[in-house]
Amino acid sequence: MKNKTVWSNRFKGETSISLQKIGSSINVDKRLYEQDIAASIIHAKMLMKQKIINSSIGNKIINGLKKIKIQIDKDNFNFQEKYEDIHLNIEKKLFEIIGPAAGYLHTARSRNDQVVTDFKLWVKQASKSLNKKIILLMKSLIKKAEKNTGTIMPGLTHLKNAQPVSFAHYLLSYYEMFKRDKQRFENNIDLLNECPLGSAALSGTSYKIDRKYTATKLGFKKPTDNSIDSVSDRDFAIDFLYASALSAMHLSRLAEDFVIYNSDAFNFISFEDNMLTGSSIMPQKKNPDPAEIIRGRVGLNYGYLNSMLTIMKGLPMSYFKDLQDDKELVFNGFDTLNDSLTLGIELINSVKPNKSQMLVMANQGFTTATDFADYLVKEKNLSFRESHSLSAKLVGLAEKKGVTLNELSLQELKKINKNLDRDVLKIFDLKNSMNSKKSYGGTAEANVKMMIKKYKKETK
Repeated sequence: MKNKTVWSNRFKGETSISLQKIGSSINVDKRLYEQDIAASIIHAKMLMKQKIINSSIGNKIINGLKKIKIQIDKDNFNFQEKYEDIHLNIEKKLFEIIGPAAGYLHTARSRNDQVVTDFKLWVKQASKSLNKKIILLMKSLIKKAEKNTGTIMPGLTHLKNAQPVSFAHYLLSYYEMFKRDKQRFENNIDLLNECPLGSAALSGTSYKIDRKYTATKLGFKKPTDNSIDSVSDRDFAIDFLYASALSAMHLSRLAEDFVIYNSDAFNFISFEDNMLTGSSIMPQKKNPDPAEIIRGRVGLNYGYLNSMLTIMKGLPMSYFKDLQDDKELVFNGFDTLNDSLTLGIELINSVKPNKSQMLVMANQGFTTATDFADYLVKEKNLSFRESHSLSAKLVGLAEKKGVTLNELSLQELKKINKNLDRDVLKIFDLKNSMNSKKSYGGTAEANVKMMIKKYKKETK
């Protein structure tokens, strides 16, 4: 029997070679070996506790599983396609090590509940790992922001100059995005934190098992409530891929900004040379390839999510072989995002703002026009709509004369409103404009410093 599959007794002849090759998932799911062995050890302990198997057999199984883990850890394990998956590869090796006693391990479980348990354990661990990296990225944003609270740049809407903002405030807008990403992974851990083991193939088991014991020992909050749903549920995989895709999208937006701001047209930022590449033909080039790679790889994360949704959309209830491909999609989703986060952290650390160019650009496009409208509301008791109209006329005047708003004289300003006095001139100062936005969450330097303190506490 040692060279046959566990289900071979029901069949005549050999399985098709092509089916064996396509149907085997060991080259993918061998990544679950730690989770599979951990869950099997707890399952064996539960079987002993419930006196379903005796302690002599149970301890043999546990010791054998520990030996297998050491072999795999040392890369001294021969995974074989003919045994299909990680579960049967480990079981076959267990038979080699401890003999017939290995046959007791699969009592009161199926590969259906076994694989989803392993998979959930892996996704929990992967989510925590990604969150550690997201926190490092958030800290990089904080560190860069802390050095630039007073650095003025043009805030853009429609890629057109809008209002002066702090470069630090801009960077911290991405902190908020990644903070939500972190929360999404935490939410997914909370949602998947129910143990499927003990659901067996789909209907549960007639053995007197203790599912609460198994769930607790494996670090789950509780056992799942419905055995059919337990083996067919892949919501947690979709949630993981969705959270990964969204985080990758946020990285892509940051990367796109960096590509634009690093362009010769903007020249807002530069990078350390270790984050740049050159050209095979143009010797002068320094290209922001890491940002472009991050921007491109989000397409992979989208693809994995869409593939998973497509696999699940037509499945009737319970387990089907279609679900074999779920793990490769999730593993790839993790690897892609993990690499992008690593590159993103290095890219943020490498950013050097061109403060003088940012300031020059912030003074173009009449970015203090809204400040003038607000001044008329607060100081001259006009309605905002009336003030908006007068400010638009002021912009038209400056545009006609070919000057910026701060280059207009008081006499010229009085053509817009005769009641204006000299204190209106400070309204057109970029720093004053930035620091006037004191509403909670605004770009005023004092606000930004306050938020940095808050964010530091959050990421301790």
